[in-house]
Amino acid sequence: MHVDQWLEAIPPLAVYLIVGAVIMIESLGIPLPGEIVLVSAALLASQHSTLSPLWIAVLASAGAIIGDSIGYLIGKTGGQRLFAWAGRKFPKHFGPTHIANAERIFNKRGMWAVFLGRFIAFLRILAGPLAGSLKMHYPKFLLANALGGIAWAGGTTVLVYYLGVVAEEWLGNFSKYGLVAAIVIGIVVFFVMKKRLGRKHEEEEKQEVGKPTA
Repeated sequence: MHVDQWLEAIPPLAVYLIVGAVIMIESLGIPLPGEIVLVSAALLASQHSTLSPLWIAVLASAGAIIGDSIGYLIGKTGGQRLFAWAGRKFPKHFGPTHIANAERIFNKRGMWAVFLGRFIAFLRILAGPLAGSLKMHYPKFLLANALGGIAWAGGTTVLVYYLGVVAEEWLGNFSKYGLVAAIVIGIVVFFVMKKRLGRKHEEEEKQEVGKPTA
């Protein structure tokens, strides 16, 4: 059963809580498909009047902010021991290269790394714990974290919701298979664009590292 089918089978209130919980746990530093759950819920809201995109965005934003804040505290107390353990458990997400790249970005961009990290997969998981381990001033972290969480969760929900609404209007006279195909294509394009932006960002960081120092 796909994520959207699973969400469709449960009550609206449970959908909101699941979206918030999954994103919160992901923001703690545990690799879960938070973005996939958010996109699936927003698409369902565009097709079912019982689901509110507003509440999806609100719970997703709250989950992101709360999860990152808890992750910050965990990183502040656990520090490098936490990343060493996570590297053994989740080498594809917390390997030495991932941690080194993330630390370099944080040291260079500070609050912007927290804000923009919401839109980059590996930084979204690392933002809270890494900011805590690097002893970033918490009020600054909280401000960037809140703005980034709201922009990411709210923006993603609105974009995907209206994509679903427009697709349904345009394909209203076609079969359901055509609608599903349009939605799938939209999701694929959405994630491909995000992945390319993430790769471009990583390439720029590598170029910066490769530049000779004065």
